Amino acid sequence: MKNAAVTTNERGAVSATRRLARVYRDRVVLVGDASGSVDAITGEGLRLGFEQGMALAEALAGNDLKAYGAAHRRLARRPAFMAGLMLTLDHSDWLRRRVLTALSCEPRIFATQLAMHMGTATTGDFIRHSMLPLGRHLLAA
Repeated sequence: MKNAAVTTNERGAVSATRRLARVYRDRVVLVGDASGSVDAITGEGLRLGFEQGMALAEALAGNDLKAYGAAHRRLARRPAFMAGLMLTLDHSDWLRRRVLTALSCEPRIFATQLAMHMGTATTGDFIRHSMLPLGRHLLAA
């Protein structure tokens, strides 16, 4: 509501992304948020933590923590990419306004970005149904 009265203070969790050089050393292994945070809104940290836990179990069964390190990097790649895209909007009022206008005009762009963030869209879908239409909106603005 445009003219609604504020009744509470804004609250939220800090979203931060951390990239660590290593997620294991000797007998200590980092999993979940301790191994590199992602946004605090979508539940991505929980999903990553569960997937990392499964990768760690496989690595421990094979007595190969390097395999866990490789799996951890692979699992973190897509969320880190999406977080980078979102954080780009924080640096430019012009870009943020244009992107939000495009998202409101063409909801499929947002739906495809969300699907990519959740891992259910292919890279091709992301480019065709999100980035190309978004680019057209930015150029036409």
